[in-house]
Amino acid sequence: MTTGTEHLDVPALAAQPAAYWAWSTTQALLRHVRSALARADITQPQWWTLNHVGASERGLTREEVCARLDAFPYHLGPEDMGHAVDNLLHRGWLTADDSGRLTLTDAGREAEEQARSLVARLRSEIHEGVTDEEYAAALTVLQRMIRNVGGGVTPR
Repeated sequence: MTTGTEHLDVPALAAQPAAYWAWSTTQALLRHVRSALARADITQPQWWTLNHVGASERGLTREEVCARLDAFPYHLGPEDMGHAVDNLLHRGWLTADDSGRLTLTDAGREAEEQARSLVARLRSEIHEGVTDEEYAAALTVLQRMIRNVGGGVTPR
């Protein structure tokens, strides 16, 4: 079995800036995912909200949604997550009880399942030709680089 590394110019690649490639990867992946979600008429923050609220046994408050998703490093703040909650309430995909706990409606569960299926397809596209071992190694290296410069690494 070939690994695709047989003809690599390791010294030349090792001299390239990791930040450039990490940034370029982030931009390409976000563009791909956000475009696919947009074609399905959902934003990434809306998907995250549906996913987290749907996974919570008792639902989540707006504040809990914002706190959970504020940790995502995509330059989104609590107001962006609040907009996602407002939009999902308006669409009838979320409902809030008297205490403000958000839960998915039937339409919200259907939308969440459709988005989950789309995200699974996107993950397959992104991971095509990349073994789980290669993927894990790449993440391990990136996490080590983050720690090397004093950054925190929070597993997801």
